[in-house]
Amino acid sequence: MATGALVATFLVSPWWSAVAVPLLLLALLAVHDLVQRRHAVLRNYPLLGHLRFALEAVRPEIQQYFIERDFDGRPFDRATRSIVYERAKGTDAEEPFGTELDLYRAGSEYLVPSMAPRPVREDPPRVRIGGPDCTRPYDMALLNVSAMSFGSLSANALLALNTGARLGGFAHDTGEGGLSEYHLRPGGDLVWEIGTGYFGCRTDDGGFDARQFAEKAAYEQVKCVSLKISQGAKPGIGGVLPGAKVTEEIARVRGVPQGETVISPPFHRVYSTPRELVRFLARIRELADGKPVGFKLCVGSRREFLAVCKAMVEEDTTPDFIIVDGAEGGTGAAPLEFADTVGLPLGEGLMTVHNALVGAGLRDRIRIGAGGKIATGSDLVKRLLQGADYANAARAMMFAVGCIQAQRCHTNTCPVGVATQDERRARAVDVGDKSERVRRYQQATVKSALQIMAAMGVDDPSGLRPHLLLQRVDPHTVRSYADLHTWLTPGQLLASPPADWASDWQAADPDHFAPRSSESAHPTAP
Repeated sequence: MATGALVATFLVSPWWSAVAVPLLLLALLAVHDLVQRRHAVLRNYPLLGHLRFALEAVRPEIQQYFIERDFDGRPFDRATRSIVYERAKGTDAEEPFGTELDLYRAGSEYLVPSMAPRPVREDPPRVRIGGPDCTRPYDMALLNVSAMSFGSLSANALLALNTGARLGGFAHDTGEGGLSEYHLRPGGDLVWEIGTGYFGCRTDDGGFDARQFAEKAAYEQVKCVSLKISQGAKPGIGGVLPGAKVTEEIARVRGVPQGETVISPPFHRVYSTPRELVRFLARIRELADGKPVGFKLCVGSRREFLAVCKAMVEEDTTPDFIIVDGAEGGTGAAPLEFADTVGLPLGEGLMTVHNALVGAGLRDRIRIGAGGKIATGSDLVKRLLQGADYANAARAMMFAVGCIQAQRCHTNTCPVGVATQDERRARAVDVGDKSERVRRYQQATVKSALQIMAAMGVDDPSGLRPHLLLQRVDPHTVRSYADLHTWLTPGQLLASPPADWASDWQAADPDHFAPRSSESAHPTAP
């Protein structure tokens, strides 16, 4: 009947169809809303209920552009994003009229300026990565590109990042998705990351393939190899790549069958004890012909890390570097509960690893990298003060490439073509322009860190000490990191562990990740 009325209306005047057709479609949609059983809102409010879903879809954009203040957005506030954008473009990242932050808020941190500042050094320092067992050390920049895989980022985004790394003389971590041509083609220095899926050096049954590893580790662009134990945003869980996303290209890069679902387990097959981990790191260093080898983790149990330190001492072999990933680190997709509640934040993780290595007498053999929400020069200086030797940035580098924090990384609908495999969207990333932005951002951020250090009376990161970072613990009290935290002396754990480390050191077992005796119902803080 409705169809007959529509035909009659069209015969009287075709112009009526411009009104009649939309009204008919709305009527059909209203009927559908009333009879469907999935959404209670639509059953009670047909048609109008769709407005709720439409507003929800654009909520992040409304929040970001019209509601949030410059300093209270998450994960990165507008002020921080603006600094990255401006430095990437080569414009001044300066603000008039003073800070908008509440400096009397508990938890606020302050770097200590000196009454005798130093000249800003012109040559950015580099960090020599390579312990006594390494025959081909690498000089790492203070700030580098953190782990981001092909499959998570688009081909053009990776080309821009690696080209920027080559132009600026810093390193680019591949992420665990394998060595793609987009990592290799521009010629930038690479840190090859290997995860539990062993992508790029994987046997048919998902194990570690030593032959493939040795062949690819020999590439000139590969300067270091990193074994990923866990990452900040989702420590302790693996991953699933649905078969529909395993294209011919991704299958080739990862060494997996095309079109088949790929599961990355939460654990490594190559070790099950701290001692086996240490021995495996030594083995892959040999397979890599002496290039630096290390591992990445989000710190959880201090006792487990101390067990690894004991294994290093007893085996008399160490990794060349350890990358500490903070729980505030980013990822393309992670369960909310893991991102919000599992793992230590970067500051605590860095201090745990630094002090453990110092106390075990190993710190001079191992360099520490820091990853997790590092974007500015002050971020870099703070992490160096907390125990790092250098830092890696992922999301800030994405901002430099054009990321707008749309937070759609897991949907394949990134509006600027950075975190997507949609070729049409990825076209938005102009490799020539964005690679220069990556270079400028890294250069300006390191320069900012050097300016801050010079204002603190320090002309080299080795001069940074915990007393130069203050924290407001309440509205009336400010204390330095030297007073707030325990800082071990070289070999102290081997000789006489302090009271707040003694039980964890005693329980740490180089042959088991589980403790030597049952842990207390109230374990010590990490």
